[in-house]
Amino acid sequence: MTITLEKIKEEHSKLAEMIAAFEAQAKASRLVSFPSVEIELKEGEHYAGVITGKNGEPSYHVILLPGQATDINWKDAQDWAKKSGGELPTRREQSLLFANLKEQFEERYYWSSEAYASGSVYAWVQYFYNGGQGYSSVGTNYRARAVRRLVFSN
Repeated sequence: MTITLEKIKEEHSKLAEMIAAFEAQAKASRLVSFPSVEIELKEGEHYAGVITGKNGEPSYHVILLPGQATDINWKDAQDWAKKSGGELPTRREQSLLFANLKEQFEERYYWSSEAYASGSVYAWVQYFYNGGQGYSSVGTNYRARAVRRLVFSN
């Protein structure tokens, strides 16, 4: 293969295009945008923060609803949360609640909305003393809190 100035310029042009595409990709992947929003909290509600979307899912705000259920199994906790106007929090949401609103919880175990595995007789719980998460039999009685979610709109 003979090296010519024309071939060098051609390869240089291709390389410049690749560098520009890489820089644009790197810049775009670092851009995180949260639209400005005002959230009206109802009596007794507390704003917990934002859960960032993953794998194409939208980001959303988490609001802790007032009240709690005590000595309740997982199925009844899910029903109680729905009657309260919300849902049990996910494990990610419970971590956010521990980080930002720990003082709103007793130092006890609280049910999450997540089963340990598909068809499992276990579900995930969060311990609001030290933030640890584990799983327990769905028939065990723990506490429950409900959350509502506000998805970012474009």
